[in-house]
Amino acid sequence: MYFVGLDLAWGSRNPSGVAVLDDDGALQLLTAVVSDDEIAASVAPYLQDRCVVGVDAPLVVTNPTGSRRAEKDLGRDFAPFQAGAHPTNTGKFPDGTRGARLCAALSLDMDPESTAPRRAVEVYPHPATIALFRLGRTLKYKNKPGRTLEQLRGELLTLVRLLESLSTARPQMRLVSSSAWRDLVAGIERATRKSQLRDAEDQVDAVVCAYVVLLRERVPEAVVTYGDFADGYIVTPRLPAGLAPSPRAPRVERRVDVVRRATEEYAALYPQLELAAAEAVALVTGILDDAGLNYLSVTGRAKSVASFAEKAGRRAGDTPLYADPLHDIGDLIGVRVITYVRSDVAAVAELLAAEAVVSDDRDLGQETASEGRFGYASRHLQVRAAAEDVPSYPELAGRQLQVQIRTVLQHAWAEFEHDIRYKGTVPGEHRSDFDRRFTLAAGLLELADQEFTTIRDTLRDAVPEAEEHDAADDRISPRELAAYLAGQYAEAGWSRPDHYAWIAGLVHELGIGSLADLAAALRAVDTDRIDRVMAYRTPPGAVRRLDDALLAAFGDRYVALPGNSHRVERLRTRAAKLDAG
Repeated sequence: MYFVGLDLAWGSRNPSGVAVLDDDGALQLLTAVVSDDEIAASVAPYLQDRCVVGVDAPLVVTNPTGSRRAEKDLGRDFAPFQAGAHPTNTGKFPDGTRGARLCAALSLDMDPESTAPRRAVEVYPHPATIALFRLGRTLKYKNKPGRTLEQLRGELLTLVRLLESLSTARPQMRLVSSSAWRDLVAGIERATRKSQLRDAEDQVDAVVCAYVVLLRERVPEAVVTYGDFADGYIVTPRLPAGLAPSPRAPRVERRVDVVRRATEEYAALYPQLELAAAEAVALVTGILDDAGLNYLSVTGRAKSVASFAEKAGRRAGDTPLYADPLHDIGDLIGVRVITYVRSDVAAVAELLAAEAVVSDDRDLGQETASEGRFGYASRHLQVRAAAEDVPSYPELAGRQLQVQIRTVLQHAWAEFEHDIRYKGTVPGEHRSDFDRRFTLAAGLLELADQEFTTIRDTLRDAVPEAEEHDAADDRISPRELAAYLAGQYAEAGWSRPDHYAWIAGLVHELGIGSLADLAAALRAVDTDRIDRVMAYRTPPGAVRRLDDALLAAFGDRYVALPGNSHRVERLRTRAAKLDAG
C-alpha cells in the first residue's frame, strides 16, 4: 500500500509538492511538478496498488461565503497555536476545486469514511505539525512580511529534523535513506534566495501530508476529522491533551538601522526598478491585448524611495511588518489594470494566472463581502514573468510585481477614500459619519457595477446593424468590422475600441476591402478546430477570434504584416499550435 502526499498549488503554473511513502514508511518519491498531467504521471506507478492520497487543498466546498464548518471547528482547537485554516468558499472556486478535479481524474474516492482501494482526504500540514511534534506555535517557514532568509531557513530545517525523527515513531517514516530527501535538505542549507526555499517547502509539506494519511491508516484513533463529506472536511492528527500555546517571539531592537540600510539600498536600485516597471506595464498590456480582452487602462510605477521608507518602517503593535523590507514588500513594482465591469476583473486574473507565474491571489472585495461589509474592492496578484517572456523583458528576471485589478467605479472609490483618509485630515467628531458614508458609497457603487454588467451583457446579446459600406472605399471601417464580428462571434466579449481599428488595418494590409471579401477569406476556416487547439483560458474578445481566424487562413503571410511586427514571436507560437493541432 502507498501513501501519497500532495501539497497542491492553487494555480496551474505554480509548483506542487509530491511525496510517496511505501507500506513500511520509506520515502519512494519526492518531487515538485506543475500541471495536473504532471501530477498524475508522477503518482501513476503508485496507484496500481491500494493507496491513500493526502491533499493539502480544499476538496469539498459548498458554502457560498465565509468559512466551512470544518475550518471553524479546526480553528477553535488550533488557532491559539497560529494554525487555523483560511476561509474557503465557492466564491473562490466558481468552477469547483482543483483538488476535486484531480481526484476525479485519478479515480480517487474523496469520502473520508470510504474504504475504497484508491481514495483521498483533505489534510492540512500546519495543525499536523502542532499535534505531531507538540509545538507551542507553528514553525515560521512560510515567506511572510517580517521574515528573513535566515529565519525561514532555520524554521524549515527545524521541521526537516522533526520529520526525520519520526523514524522511531509509530508508525515510522524513513526519510534519510532517500537520496531525493538528502538532496532537498542540502538545497535548503545552501539556499541564497527565498524562492529556493519556497520550492523546497512544497515538497516538505507533501511529506507531512503523506505521513498524516499513513498515521490515519495505522493508528486511526490518533487523528480527527473536522467537518464531513457533505460540506467539506479536514483530517489532521488529534491535538494532544494539555498542550498549551507558546508566547510570541521577542521583538528585535534597532529597527531604525534596518530601515535606514534598506532605504539606502532601495535608492541605489530605484533606476533599475523604473525600467522594470515600464517593462511590467508592457508585459501585462501585451498579455491582455493578445487575448483581446477589453479594459480601460494599464498603468504602472516603481514605488518611490519616500514611500518605500515609510512602508519599511511600519509596525503592527511592537512587531515590524517587514523584517527584510527589500524582500518582503511585495509592491516595489506595481501595475494597475482598470476594467469596465466586474466580470472583466475575474477574466484578467484568470488570464494572468495562465500566462504568467502567480504566487498569490487575494480578492479583497470577496474578503470584505464574506464579512458582511461593503468597502475596498480590488483583486491583488503577486506575479512573475513566465520564463518564455523574460528574454523580451530582461529587467523583470527574478522580480516580483503586484498587479491590482479593479473596475473603474471601484478605482474611483479607492482613490477618493485613500485621498480623504490618508492625505487629508478627518476631524475626530466626523470619523464615524465618514465611515458610514464611505460604506454607503461602496454599496451603491457595487450596485452600479452590477447594473453596468447587465447593460453590457444585454448589448452583447443584441447584434448591431452593420453600416452600409461605401463601394468607393477599399477599406472596412472599424465600426463596420465591429458590427460584423458581433454577428460572426456572437458569444465573444467586446474588445477595446482601438483594437477594432488595429485589426481593420491588418485586414486592409491583406488586401481585403469589403465584408463580403472578408467572409469569403474566412469561409474555409474551421472555428471549432481553432477553439479546440487554442483552449482559451478566458472567453476571447471578438478581435482575438478574428486574429486567430486570419492566422489560420493566411499563415506566414499574416505573421509578416507590418502591423504585426511588434508580436511576431507570439504569433509564431500560436501558428505552431494551429499547425500541431
